[in-house]
Amino acid sequence: MLTHDPKVDVPVLATALRLDLAYVGAMGSRRSDRDRRAAPREAGVGEEALSRPRSPIGLDVGAGSPAEVAVAILAEILAARAERRTVEPLRDGRGPLHARTAASG
Repeated sequence: MLTHDPKVDVPVLATALRLDLAYVGAMGSRRSDRDRRAAPREAGVGEEALSRPRSPIGLDVGAGSPAEVAVAILAEILAARAERRTVEPLRDGRGPLHARTAASG
């Protein structure tokens, strides 16, 4: 989400925090993020809830163009879905590339 209008962004963030969403993210600068979290905090939203939104959104992959920013955001969504706390190059990892599932035996 990001409209650059606190009259829209703040209520949308407050609503998202009340829902059981797997991923909540907001575009914008670090300053915009601080400002966007201030109103819900003042309204009594707890720090645990305010820690849920990922903002600024995306992984730091050096994105510049809108298409690259979209890839950085999608990469963060995929990492969050996989419940990964860190993201590293595959070359630096150990073990199998893909998680074993019940179907793969």
